[in-house]
Amino acid sequence: MEKSVKPDVRSSGCALRVGTGLDVHAFAPDRRLMLGGVEVDYPLGLAGHSDADVLVHALTDALLGAMGLRDIGFYYPPDQERWRGYSGQAFLEDMRRRLADEGWEIVNLDCVVVAQKPKLAPYIPRMIETVAAGLGIAPSRVGIKATTTEGLGFTGRGEGILAQAVVLLQKGP
Repeated sequence: MEKSVKPDVRSSGCALRVGTGLDVHAFAPDRRLMLGGVEVDYPLGLAGHSDADVLVHALTDALLGAMGLRDIGFYYPPDQERWRGYSGQAFLEDMRRRLADEGWEIVNLDCVVVAQKPKLAPYIPRMIETVAAGLGIAPSRVGIKATTTEGLGFTGRGEGILAQAVVLLQKGP
């Protein structure tokens, strides 16, 4: 019996694609805390080669995955000096260009930031606006929430922050 092989979804006219992303960074002194392209008032930032914006990094991985591309580390290797201090806003603008070049449009995206501290609720409206502007989409297409782990695990102990993202893309006309 012959096995059929489906064509590559990037060239098959597949109309919808889903991608997920996850990122984690440990807290570090002497760094700004950047989440969703917004500076959060907190005495610690996140360790990383770039600005360590876990929300944007998770979202970037989700977008790359939905486009059928490789992960964030492939396109922005942390061992290359050119990415040192690279901002979340720059990642979003790169993704905006890549989406347009590949013919994809964001239907919606949904993200969750897991952190015991700081309290993020006051920053979420600005994060939504910043992510939407960076990707060139309406804020109504962006969902961002924050939660804790009720004191459990590395986030609960205040050692760092985790972010997850899921995106739905559709092929443009």
